Amino acid sequence: MNQISTEERAAIRDGFGRLLSEKAGEADVRKAMVTPRGYDLQLWKGMAEMGLLGLLIDPAYGGIGGDAVILEDLMEEAGAHLLCSPFLSTSVIAASVISAANDEDQKSGLLTGIVSGDCIIAVAATGDKGLWTPQDISVQANQDGDGWKLDGSASFVLHAEGADKILVFAKNGNDIQAFLTSPDANGITIERLKTNDPSLHLSKIAFDSAKAEILAGADQFSIKQAMDLVRIALAGEHAGGTKRIFDITVEYLRTRHQFGRQIGGYQSLKHIAADMLIEVESATSAARTAAEMQAGGKDDAQTLISLAAFACADAYRDVTFQAIQLHGGIAYTWEHPAHLYWRRARTGLWLFGSSDQNRENYLSQLEAA
Repeated sequence: MNQISTEERAAIRDGFGRLLSEKAGEADVRKAMVTPRGYDLQLWKGMAEMGLLGLLIDPAYGGIGGDAVILEDLMEEAGAHLLCSPFLSTSVIAASVISAANDEDQKSGLLTGIVSGDCIIAVAATGDKGLWTPQDISVQANQDGDGWKLDGSASFVLHAEGADKILVFAKNGNDIQAFLTSPDANGITIERLKTNDPSLHLSKIAFDSAKAEILAGADQFSIKQAMDLVRIALAGEHAGGTKRIFDITVEYLRTRHQFGRQIGGYQSLKHIAADMLIEVESATSAARTAAEMQAGGKDDAQTLISLAAFACADAYRDVTFQAIQLHGGIAYTWEHPAHLYWRRARTGLWLFGSSDQNRENYLSQLEAA
């Protein structure tokens, strides 16, 4: 159970915000995203020193023992600063799934490695269609004596380059189970994918009788819980990014003058900004409510997670689009930060399940209720 107080949560967020302000400014993001890893390893270590990489990990393994509420809260800061890191794969999905394992020695080594920042884990969770559903998993697990072998492929794997381990969701009969393997194991081929968002490094991984170890106890329910958490985290990231690009745009409207007049004084632009603010507030409310319901184990948590997933993604897309329009020609240049937020927003429309897919899930859940 989460024992973090509201004051402690605020202090952790403030500390994280200061770290990102110092180490993850726009110039730092642009520098990190063109490296082979796609992120700043020193910033990653800084997050480890603050204990953030063990956010969802039990204190028995050195973690903070947080829940969805503090996760969403911190991801708003991450989104505002366009954080480039394997946090979602390592500290959200992998940490959650590994925590459900029942081999104490296996679990302890992995979780303490995540907390210290020494174990970066990529997650192979979907196939070429990128549906992020059990049906879309195309990796097959087969038992080989005392071990396991994996065959098939997984796509849209975040930050596989530089990862120490790969967490693979694979089919075993009618079940989906979790397996761990090494990126340099025989039978594994990693191919970098082209992306519209250079701050997100994605890969396709082919498995050809690749040796793996099973995470016993990490079943399909554990995987579903992990995917729920990462959708909440992504919603928080979207909400934070939406708020930041809105603030940047409003500041521009206040300071930019044309024909001797502040452009923010034009009624038509005020209306657009007001609509953007509604999107910002709606996204923030949706993300925070979903986190609270999930942390509290509420019956309608699943419905609200689906709502946050599509509402925050759509708001991020719409607000970044309007931000570019309001900035005029300058925002169409690669050098302007609006481009970075817009590209991150476009990625968010399909990552861990498309906006349309989550909207359909939401409507189905409402009907079922």
